Amino acid sequence: MAEIVEEEISFTADGNLLHGASFAPASVPARGTSAVLVLHGFPSPVVGAVQAATAYVSMARRIAEAVGCIAMSFSFRGCGASQGSFSVEGWRSDTEAAIALLSEREDVNSVLVVGFGTGAALAISAAAGLPEVAAVAALGPPADFSDWAADPEQLLAHCRQLGLIADESFPADFDAWAAEIRTSGAADHAGGVSPRPLLVVHGAEDEIVPVFDARVVADAHGSAELRVLAGAGHGLRFDPRAVAVLLGWLDRYT
Repeated sequence: MAEIVEEEISFTADGNLLHGASFAPASVPARGTSAVLVLHGFPSPVVGAVQAATAYVSMARRIAEAVGCIAMSFSFRGCGASQGSFSVEGWRSDTEAAIALLSEREDVNSVLVVGFGTGAALAISAAAGLPEVAAVAALGPPADFSDWAADPEQLLAHCRQLGLIADESFPADFDAWAAEIRTSGAADHAGGVSPRPLLVVHGAEDEIVPVFDARVVADAHGSAELRVLAGAGHGLRFDPRAVAVLLGWLDRYT
């Protein structure tokens, strides 16, 4: 494994200060190297907003060590120490800002995005409009956010309970906040990622996002690599088979 240097990072998106960590090989080739952005998903009630990104920072370190590239993860707005309140478009804006941060590094020659759950869907929707993204890996992506869109009032209450929205005055415009949910689905944007590579990994026994969603996303891209893991659930970050598939795929494209 490569010797890795860890650095705390912070950047802004829509005026919100976001925090995370980046990992880089101690020695980077003069020509530069690839950078992998790792996006966490929507926090579960067990994990909560404060710890939502913890496992994914560890995932970024593992990618940097195993692949020998730069890797970065951060907490979306409303999570960890990052400022702001959750919204679908806000999290996509955070993703775009993180991609820009990596793209502007002098030691980076390509950016790949890896997302889990909600982060997987936003990786696809953000990359569709950003040609600087070379490839996307989506693990457990929902094809859309129709469940949230069906009852945005319940989603808002759930976000407050999780700690994703601490500001009682947010959102200032509830209707606009709710409308965003219908426009950032992975299936609607996967075609915009093509012909760039897209890996879709899904658990056959995913209890949160049906495996059918993975097939819809892959079909929308047109030439995605689809891997359905027998017996796996939604927590693919902790499934060694999913991690092995991801690392092997990254090794091919970094």
